[in-house]
Amino acid sequence: MSDATEAQLPPGLAAVAADFADTPREMRLELLLEYADRLKPLPEPFASQTDLMERVEECQSPLFAIAEVSDGRVHVHATAPQESPTTRAFASIMQLGLSGLTPEQVLAVPAAAPLQLGLTELVSPLRMRGATGLLARIQRQVRAAISA
Repeated sequence: MSDATEAQLPPGLAAVAADFADTPREMRLELLLEYADRLKPLPEPFASQTDLMERVEECQSPLFAIAEVSDGRVHVHATAPQESPTTRAFASIMQLGLSGLTPEQVLAVPAAAPLQLGLTELVSPLRMRGATGLLARIQRQVRAAISA
């Protein structure tokens, strides 16, 4: 991955990209599954009312996400079934990479950021479409939150 590509990613996503770049190809799936285990549990009220979240329709698996803005920082919450580890991994990566950033930083993330993580050879184009759909939803929700 080039330095110019990494420079477009916020530090959290750049760190994920570096993790995958530094991991031997045959171990990348295992690393992706480790990210699935890092998805944080939903806080209330989302834990008991997932209908407050938005479904990411581009994703094959049921993936729900919401981005909140409070105190000038973005907080990403997401949920996906345990039996969908790739989906959970992408949700976790976006949560780790975007939570805590300012709205402006989140909105500056390139739409192709999921494709820059070094996973395109690891997962299907359909899965990558779900990841880019998740980022688009997060950015749209952030836009709506700051314009409200």
